[in-house]
Amino acid sequence: MGIQRIESVTYGVDDLDQCVRFFEDFGLALVDRTGERASFETLVGQTLHLDTTPAPSLPAPLEDSPTIREVVWGVDTPEQLKTLVAAVAADREVTTTDDGTHHSVDETGFGLGLALARPRELPAPEVRRPNVSGSVRRWNESLGPVGRVRPLRMCHVALNIPKAGQEQAVAFYVDRLGFRPTDIVKPMGTFMQCEGDDDQHNFLLCHRPDRAGVNHVSYEVPGFDDVIEGGNHMIAQGWTEARRLGRHTVGSNVFRFIHAPCGGRVEYAADMDRVDDSYGTRVHETTPPHHIWTLRSSRDTPGNPAS
Repeated sequence: MGIQRIESVTYGVDDLDQCVRFFEDFGLALVDRTGERASFETLVGQTLHLDTTPAPSLPAPLEDSPTIREVVWGVDTPEQLKTLVAAVAADREVTTTDDGTHHSVDETGFGLGLALARPRELPAPEVRRPNVSGSVRRWNESLGPVGRVRPLRMCHVALNIPKAGQEQAVAFYVDRLGFRPTDIVKPMGTFMQCEGDDDQHNFLLCHRPDRAGVNHVSYEVPGFDDVIEGGNHMIAQGWTEARRLGRHTVGSNVFRFIHAPCGGRVEYAADMDRVDDSYGTRVHETTPPHHIWTLRSSRDTPGNPAS
């Protein structure tokens, strides 16, 4: 089937202590730490690497550090991995490290890796059963806080790319790596789904007039309360929210973004659209609204006595 998921993301960072504290607060599990680098895992075994001295084999960063240096995609079988590596190697160098990861670069210059996916079985998340008249699903059970939010998985990566050459940048992932465009927003970017996942998108190339860099990495959590409580916890720890709580238009997921010291933002996400081949590719001549809704309050109005 091909690419199944994001396998790992590597950032080049300046302040390792600050980045480690950020992702511990965010809810990832620290699995390794030295004086120069640290690694975290999601519940399904994807890896986040933070490195103050990224490997010289990685391509040069596309923006000032800190920023993303490489995204590695997990492939289902050795045969499919060999096929995809050959497709990448048709016109660019591919190197292989001792762990079996194949490293190269995409059309924009971002580090691109391919490796066998090593999924870990996801513990059954405690999804809250909603109550609504006509469809009551929770009896004699009061709700409390969700507690520490633990992201289930990295669900998508969004990268900024220059507008010039964006067609070739998208075609590289579609034609060589088997990604499927789900929503093409002509003024903004292309949302893509990898072959082994059913999220509305796992990857977004968002074109900008003249720059490339990290936009955000999104982490799925079980539900709406996790998005809210996770964001509240991050703010309580001193981190800065990047957008108001809301629900996206493309993908429909509830979101909360936090500025990350590793570069760009991270997102708590829940309730993403799941789509199959019948969804096709939706082409938008104009950019849909960024969100269906975002949180508003009269307390934000200057002079309001409740503000």
